[in-house]
Amino acid sequence: QVQLVESGGGLVQAGGSLRLSCAASVRTFSMYAMAWFRQAPEKEREFVATITWGGGSTSYADSVKGRFTISKDNAKNTVYLQMNSLKPEDTAVYYCAADTGRIASYSDFYGLRYRGEGTLVTVSS
Repeated sequence: QVQLVESGGGLVQAGGSLRLSCAASVRTFSMYAMAWFRQAPEKEREFVATITWGGGSTSYADSVKGRFTISKDNAKNTVYLQMNSLKPEDTAVYYCAADTGRIASYSDFYGLRYRGEGTLVTVSS
């Protein structure tokens, strides 16, 4: 059973930074595309960022473009989300997901092969 475990969430002031990590318990991590989604209170889950299996291509939601960076370390079976210039509207539970196929901005989170339990990010104004 593959597990994805997110960490790195917490409370930060607006303008600050956080780095989220998602560790995967799978031997073939390098074969998986990875993505981050988030769900704010009383809102639907939304796509944040994705990276291809080899790390050569990334894609971001317009709302985070230029502020967030997704990266993948296949040697450590970990995907990261560096979040800079955080805003109160970034407050959400952040989830990582993995799939052997391509993950697009329109991908259904629940349709992806593996999904984490989430980590809470709170940005105060």
